[in-house]
Amino acid sequence: MRKFRFILTAMVAIAGFSFVSCDKDEEVTKNNYTRYQEAVDAQINKKNDKAILLVAFGSTWQQAFDAFDETIEAYKKAFPKADVYLSYSSAICINRAAAGENTDKRNFYAPNFWLHGLGAAKYEEITVQSLQVIPGEEFSRVVNYIKDFANNSLGDLDDEYLSEVTINLGMPLLATEEDVERVAEAIDVVYGDSLANGVMAFMGHGNPDSYDTYKANIRYNQLEEALQALPNRDGKYFVGTVDAPENYKVQVLQRMQEKGVQEGTKIYLHPLMSIAGDHAHNDMGGDDDAWDDGYVENDEGEVEDTSWKCYFENYDYPTQNIMLGLLEVEAIRSIWIDHTVFAEEVEDAYHSMFPEAE
Repeated sequence: MRKFRFILTAMVAIAGFSFVSCDKDEEVTKNNYTRYQEAVDAQINKKNDKAILLVAFGSTWQQAFDAFDETIEAYKKAFPKADVYLSYSSAICINRAAAGENTDKRNFYAPNFWLHGLGAAKYEEITVQSLQVIPGEEFSRVVNYIKDFANNSLGDLDDEYLSEVTINLGMPLLATEEDVERVAEAIDVVYGDSLANGVMAFMGHGNPDSYDTYKANIRYNQLEEALQALPNRDGKYFVGTVDAPENYKVQVLQRMQEKGVQEGTKIYLHPLMSIAGDHAHNDMGGDDDAWDDGYVENDEGEVEDTSWKCYFENYDYPTQNIMLGLLEVEAIRSIWIDHTVFAEEVEDAYHSMFPEAE
C-alpha cells in the first residue's frame, strides 16, 4: 500500500467535542480537553498493530448503546488482528449520553481524541470507518477529523510517525450506486415476504441542501428506485427523510397515492439510520400529533411537530413500527464491514466520495 502523506496546510480548529469559550472560560476548556484525552488514552489497549475506529453520529438511547456494543463485537470477530474502538461525532449526543438523558449515563468521546490517542500509541495502520448512511454533512466531518490528525493539528505527535502511518477510510453505507443496489437487495431479503398485505416506508435523516456537502440526498431517491425495481415490489417500498427538502413524509404519502396505495393499507415504518434513537422513536414512531382539522405545511412543504406514525394514520393508513437501526440488521451491517475490508487510503477515498460525480 502507498503510505499516506497529506500536503494540506495544518488545520487549527479541532472538530467535534470541544467548546468555544470566552477568555474567562479558557482554563475550563483546556482542563476539560485534557481530561477527555486522558479518558480516551486510558481506554486504548494496544494488542495489535492495526486499529479500527468506528465513527457514529451518536445517540442517547439504550437500544442504540446495545447496537453499538453489538457492532463492536461483530467487528472484533471480523477483524481479529485489529483493535476496535467507537467514537461519537455529535457533541450534543456526547453531552446528553453523559448526563443519562434517556437511560444510564455513558461516556463517549469525539474522533479527534481517539485519533490522537491511537497516534500516540503508534498504531501502524488506522482505519476510520464511517457509520453514516449517506456521504453527506456528517461524513464530511469524519474526513476533516482525519485531516486534522494527519496534519498534527495540535503539534504534539511524532511527525515521522505520521509520515509513515497508513490511514484508511471506510465509506458510509450508501457511498456508491453499487451500495444502493446491495442495500436494496438486503432489505428485500429481510422484509420482502412480510409485505404481502402492506408497504414499507423508510425514514432517513437527510441533509438540508445548504449543508449537504456532497449532494448525498440523491442516495435516498436511488434507494427507493432500486427497491421498487425489485421483482414484484413495485409500489411496496418508499424512502423519505426528516431533513431533505422535497422528500418529507408529505411527499412520501403523495408517491404512495400515485402508486395506487389505497387507504387502509398497512404501512411498516422503519428507520433508515444506523441506530434507532431519538429520530426513530419520536419523528418516526412517536405519538405527538399536530392534527387539528387537517395539517398545515410549512414553507418547505413539510408538516412539523407530527410523527410519521400520526401523519399516515390520520390519512387512514394503519402503521406498525419496526424499531430497528440498520446496524441491528445483520445483512446490512455486513455491508459496513465489507466497506472496512475494502477501505481505501484516505488520498484515494477523498476523491471518490461525490455521489453527483457518478
